[in-house]
Amino acid sequence: MQKNQNRVFVVGNGMTKFYRPGKHGYEYTDLANIAMKRALNDSKVSFETEIESVYVGWVYGDSCAGQKAVYTCGMTGVPIINVNNNCSTGSTALYLAHNSIKGGENECVMALGFEKMFTGSLKTFFDDRVNPSMDIFMKNMELRGPIKGPYAPNLFGNAGREHMEKYGTKAEHFGKIAWKNHKHSVNNPYSQFRDEYTLEQIMGSTKIYEPLTKLQCCPTSDGAACAIVCSEAFMLKHGLQDQAVEIKSIGMKTDFRSTFDTNSSINLIGGDMSKKCAQMVYEKAGIKYEDIASKV
Repeated sequence: MQKNQNRVFVVGNGMTKFYRPGKHGYEYTDLANIAMKRALNDSKVSFETEIESVYVGWVYGDSCAGQKAVYTCGMTGVPIINVNNNCSTGSTALYLAHNSIKGGENECVMALGFEKMFTGSLKTFFDDRVNPSMDIFMKNMELRGPIKGPYAPNLFGNAGREHMEKYGTKAEHFGKIAWKNHKHSVNNPYSQFRDEYTLEQIMGSTKIYEPLTKLQCCPTSDGAACAIVCSEAFMLKHGLQDQAVEIKSIGMKTDFRSTFDTNSSINLIGGDMSKKCAQMVYEKAGIKYEDIASKV
């Protein structure tokens, strides 16, 4: 059965610059439109005649925002599947687009992600019901001590401290990750912030939650990105070989019981889930996970 499945390729992509919420004049429809048009121009694919389905991801917005965004490129009647899966929303849209090609349902589809957030820290809105994404996480966090400030730094800070206890990791090791990321942003015109910092500046910035400082925490951000995904037959028919990038394997996992039952902050942020997903993806691609893991 595996041999009869289609090969999957990305033949075009486009994105916007990412902006600080409240500091730009774009609507989410504007951001999505820019990303879609750039991806379509890159792939030389026609939205009107060749895109058979669209998978759209966003978190902050009303129902059917995906339709509103896609309609700025055209209204052709194709299925528009909306995805809201928190931090994995964009990758979930790409996962669904990939699977529609892999299984032979479509020959060419679009995966789109956009976000227009609120200023300040992440917030929830439906306080009259159980929070579906954070309720069980918050309860597990409270077992490890009082929650201070934004919950995301609490989650990752706890995992960082556990890693330090288990493996002797130093706070400077985490600081070097931020140093590397900020250094990359200097050469990326789409980055929200493009300032370079020394390790000393990163470690000396305002402490958010031990061991994380302000310059180690992700900001909220507005922007959009789009990918055109197609089959091998479509890619060859349209002569897109020179720009096609094959998706050899893609996978997705949700929480295991061990995520919450092992009293591990590392597992609580997805350590075990990520490892098992990576093992599955490498296996599908015919690569031994152990060979890759030993080099990371």
